[in-house]
Amino acid sequence: MPARILIVEDEALVAMELRFVLEDLGHEVVGTAADSQMALNLAKETDVDLALVDIHLSDGPTGVSIGRELATDHKVAVLFMTANPGMVRDGVAGTIGVLSKPTDEHIVQNAVSYALGVRAGAPTNMAPPQLQLFNQAGA
Repeated sequence: MPARILIVEDEALVAMELRFVLEDLGHEVVGTAADSQMALNLAKETDVDLALVDIHLSDGPTGVSIGRELATDHKVAVLFMTANPGMVRDGVAGTIGVLSKPTDEHIVQNAVSYALGVRAGAPTNMAPPQLQLFNQAGA
């Protein structure tokens, strides 16, 4: 069953490339948001299984708070994708982990598969080594 994925990314080319990768994997991209308000509106309007969230968006470094709200209030699995992974080094409550950008299609595929497994309650594969997992007890 395809997952419903939200992309929270303000760089149009990066968002478009992610969309193509996810759709090629058979997932449905429910929307792309460039700022916090757009992301939260999309989450309220549609069912989302997974969100890929950048930290720095068009309205500033709002990705951390978006990720936290999506995970805790909307029960969305959240993976951060950022060139600044140190900004979430201590984890973010309810979220799964962070991928450093740039990354490639294979890593995205493995990370998405892992995150969807976590959401379902049983990861079906190992987390890719490029995915820094958060300690859920401490996050």
